[in-house]
Amino acid sequence: MAFGITLLSGTNEVEEVTQETVEEVGRFAQYLQDHIPSLIAFGIKVLFALIFFFIGRFLIKWIRKIVRRSMEHSKADKGVEQFVDSFLKFILYFLLLFSIAAKFGVDTASVAALIASGGVAIGLALQGSLSNFAGGVLILLLKPFEVGDYIIEDTNKNEGTVKEIQIFYTKLSTIDNKTIVIPNGILTNNSLTNATAKDERRLDLKVSISYEADLKKAKTLIENLLREDPSTIKEEEINVFVDDLADSAVIIGARAWVKSEEYWATRWRLLEEIKLTLDENEIEIPYPQLAVHMKG
Repeated sequence: MAFGITLLSGTNEVEEVTQETVEEVGRFAQYLQDHIPSLIAFGIKVLFALIFFFIGRFLIKWIRKIVRRSMEHSKADKGVEQFVDSFLKFILYFLLLFSIAAKFGVDTASVAALIASGGVAIGLALQGSLSNFAGGVLILLLKPFEVGDYIIEDTNKNEGTVKEIQIFYTKLSTIDNKTIVIPNGILTNNSLTNATAKDERRLDLKVSISYEADLKKAKTLIENLLREDPSTIKEEEINVFVDDLADSAVIIGARAWVKSEEYWATRWRLLEEIKLTLDENEIEIPYPQLAVHMKG
């Protein structure tokens, strides 16, 4: 008897759940039936918005391509070309998205009023970006460096070859092929060293020899290597001199001028040749030593 009552109760619960489900489905179907025109209209708007976006995207790429070609024909600076392209991309995409929003029924006048009223807050929130934008403009106007220059940012010691000058940041490529991204505001507010601003760069070398070594012979050997190297500029002055009398060595300084793009290769080659030449002539290159004298 109890089993029959339980079974009946379970059947009633199933019927209630089924009835509620049927009612929910009916309400959903009625909702769809009542709102089919508006849903279709919304779907058409979304479809047209997507079509408009892709067409606008194609036009933006086309416009940027024309501008880049025009600047290439006018032989504009590479940094200027990259900055203008980045700025143009930002503006055109903003206009595209604003136009799509207007097509969706957004009141552009209200949006403009909202932007105007919130101008102070937006300015405070974007002051870093605005500083970087102003920094990019200053870099293009004052030209402390250009694309292709090797620069050293003195504050944080970031260094590398300038690859891109964008609207908000500058990209450097290091000698081990890493990419450093530095905000333009940092580059304009801090000191930096442009190692390749000139076509020629002075090569400074320092070599230590022992006090017992033949100083004049060592200077002659090093000077000959500098004069015979194919990358040193023979028209410029070549100097070999005693730079310092250190605790355990005589420091010989050597200076010559090379092309900026050949600086590192020449430096590495000459240091190796100096080491090998001094070894062949039995001129010792000392290392720090400590002499201990014991009594008795």
